[in-house]
Amino acid sequence: MSELLLELLSEEIPARMQRRAIDDLKQHLDEWLQVHRIRAANITGYVTPRRLTVIANGIPEDLPPQEEDRRGPRIGAPQAAIDGFLRSAGLATIEDCEVRDTGRGEFYFAVIKRPGRAVAEVLPDLIYSTITDVTWPKSMRWPASSVRWIRPLTSIICLFDGEILPLALDGVPVGRATRGHRFLSPDKICVGGAADYVEKLQHAYVIVDQDQRRELIRANLDRRATELGVVVKPDPGLLDEVTGLAEFPVVLAGAIDADFMTLPPEVLQTAMRVHQKYFSSVYADGRPAPHFLFVANNLAEDGGKAIIAGNERVLRARLADARFFWDQDRKIRLEDRVEALKDRVYHANLGTVFDKVERMEKLASFLAQQFYVARACVAPAEAEAQSDRSSPALDSRFCGNDEGELERSVTRAAHLAKADLSTGMVGEFPELQGIMGRYYALNDSEAPAVAAAVAEHYRPLGPDDTCPIAPESVVVALADKLDTLAAFFAVGEKPTGSRDPFALRRAAQGVIRLVLENELRLPLRGCLSRAVRILHEKADFADSRELGDLEVAEEVEPLIDFFFDRLRVHVRDQGVGPDLIKASRTPGRIEAGAPYRGNVHEDDLTRFMGRVRALQEFLGNDDGANLLTAYRRASNIVAIEEKHDNCSYGGPVDRGRLLEREERALERHLREVGADAANALQGENFEQAMTELARLRQPVDAFFEKVTVNIDDAKLRENRLRLLARIRATMNQVADFSLIEG
Repeated sequence: MSELLLELLSEEIPARMQRRAIDDLKQHLDEWLQVHRIRAANITGYVTPRRLTVIANGIPEDLPPQEEDRRGPRIGAPQAAIDGFLRSAGLATIEDCEVRDTGRGEFYFAVIKRPGRAVAEVLPDLIYSTITDVTWPKSMRWPASSVRWIRPLTSIICLFDGEILPLALDGVPVGRATRGHRFLSPDKICVGGAADYVEKLQHAYVIVDQDQRRELIRANLDRRATELGVVVKPDPGLLDEVTGLAEFPVVLAGAIDADFMTLPPEVLQTAMRVHQKYFSSVYADGRPAPHFLFVANNLAEDGGKAIIAGNERVLRARLADARFFWDQDRKIRLEDRVEALKDRVYHANLGTVFDKVERMEKLASFLAQQFYVARACVAPAEAEAQSDRSSPALDSRFCGNDEGELERSVTRAAHLAKADLSTGMVGEFPELQGIMGRYYALNDSEAPAVAAAVAEHYRPLGPDDTCPIAPESVVVALADKLDTLAAFFAVGEKPTGSRDPFALRRAAQGVIRLVLENELRLPLRGCLSRAVRILHEKADFADSRELGDLEVAEEVEPLIDFFFDRLRVHVRDQGVGPDLIKASRTPGRIEAGAPYRGNVHEDDLTRFMGRVRALQEFLGNDDGANLLTAYRRASNIVAIEEKHDNCSYGGPVDRGRLLEREERALERHLREVGADAANALQGENFEQAMTELARLRQPVDAFFEKVTVNIDDAKLRENRLRLLARIRATMNQVADFSLIEG
């Protein structure tokens, strides 16, 4: 077995593109090896700021002769089909094929024989295809070569079992030579294979393993911080980025002038992180420390003193700008900045940011009222169950004695939420929008809850971001996201494929987290309907008019579907399959023509997930799994017979025609379980509803064991089919079990 070493040396590759690039290179190499029936024992990928490296071990030296039988068209097929088959098989005439009887007729077969070849003969074209298959967000050409790459390629190492493989990459040297660190070891290095490649580059101040570099940086950051008596503020994203900026990372630390330590901690961190790629530090008690840490890509003779001094000088200028913005911004009240939002276009078809703020105010006021309505809508059983755990939908945080207080607070917070967009600080550091609004609101003596809502209304920004829990923050965050979704859907800007320029998927995911993590009992359909009406009431909106209920529903239903699509993604990592979401969303009917008493058009996400969790637990035990099997058997029999007889067997069961003990017992259990499960569902006690269904297992099993459904007596057959249909209907009131996979 042999090894393949491929290194692509180039000018500096942007750090954010490196991980994906090496993954692509490994994947494409593996795919092309499989296309040529070549198997590698393992493929390892390394990436540094200047090079992509792949090492494939366990590759055979020779490909054995291969023979493939390829079936073609049937005897007597059209000539065009025969000619196409001959071309694909590389044969000249149909006489070169064999005729075989497959049991389903006679077909032409081509026997394609491939002679054995040395793998070294196949690899050059395979590797060329691998390289050209790598895609970049941006790529470029340069005069020396016709190959497109993220940056100009300097050289390529391509060795198979230590021997150079020629590649048709004009203008790019291909051999066994590479270069070490740009400053510390710039001379050429010749390698004989993978083992000495890694070792020689290590001596040339290049750590090729990105995971090793990352761990080295992390350990040295902690070590240097400990020496200073501080703690590095965790920043995995920045750690990944600086790993892609240095081939030989050296951690250094600088000092921050005391004058700048009065700036908000977020300003300090953002100024250091975004522009300079510095790590912030704090004391053990969480107070910001006057030290920053950074990663250099060089070993300095003076121990880094000049590098540290230069970085301190650059940071001093950055923080001086930040302090200027901080001082100037506070001279104008946040409320006085709201009017300036009229000059900021939100979207060509949706008016200005000021228009959005007005919509948010109205929607936030409506949402605040919903938390009080929710208290009255919660089922008594659930209210009793939640009384001990202080559910946000029930406790004083959301349902205090003064309903108007929450409404006034959220309306005020929504009014100020976007005002900091016109500040100098947010203009310089857009990452601080909302955060600076909080500081400026507190400076203007706004209520702390209002200021916090201004800061948190953008959250959660992603799956790892903290979700607000304060009622004012939750309401304003919901108002912002629901308005965004309703507005962009209304102007036809729905996400398609990977395209989502207005981050609507993230907005929907944020609403889902806000509702579920705070256990809110929010009527999503009603809230979206209100958002749609508010949008169309605005005179600046292109489609401004008063909508009827049907028109509102036509705009809202696609949004509801969108939310449930995102909910499937949200719970996927929690082991909840998409089939459970679909099944729980569309419970069936108890009897033909008799709808389930609850709302089959579910829009309460908290209640819905209660149903899903109960269903997941039910199907995870033996009773649930076996009952699902029996359900499918009953449903299949009924469906086949309904299609055969061209009628429905969903009518009532004639108890006078139940002759066998097992069918009488089944009918009695269905009546009792159906009623008890319906009552449990009405009380939103989904666990109890599943428990009731479990009682059907024994009588259903006994029925199928003892009773014959398709018998000669037409009346008895019809009655037994109706009994089977009753099984389907009784279980479907809990969830549509026909949609459950597995």
